[in-house]
Amino acid sequence: MNNYSKQRELILEVIKNNLIHPTAEEIYNLVIKEEPTISKSTVYRNINILLEQGEIIKITMSIGPDRYDYMYEQHQHAICKRCGKVYDFSYNFNLEVISNIIKEQTEKNFEINNITIDGICEKCKS
Repeated sequence: MNNYSKQRELILEVIKNNLIHPTAEEIYNLVIKEEPTISKSTVYRNINILLEQGEIIKITMSIGPDRYDYMYEQHQHAICKRCGKVYDFSYNFNLEVISNIIKEQTEKNFEINNITIDGICEKCKS
């Protein structure tokens, strides 16, 4: 069991307050501004605890390091395949219908937590 930790609370606040979908390294660099004595291993360990507790989600990137997000409300992510920027968007996907289609085609049940769309952002297109 993971007890309350002031350091974990600080890490969660950093993730909540940064809409850039920070990497673990970026989280560490932001946290040490507030808590200069914290170690990188402590930050990384607490990120994993926050993931296990469902407080944050990991956005798996096709290029570059994974990013992290606090799910303040249900939303999805669009990721630029060139620059790696992550954009939040809201759309009410019918996850039950999608899950049923997946089951019909794969004969497997999947729990869908979020949907990520890859593409190329306008800035990278020009």
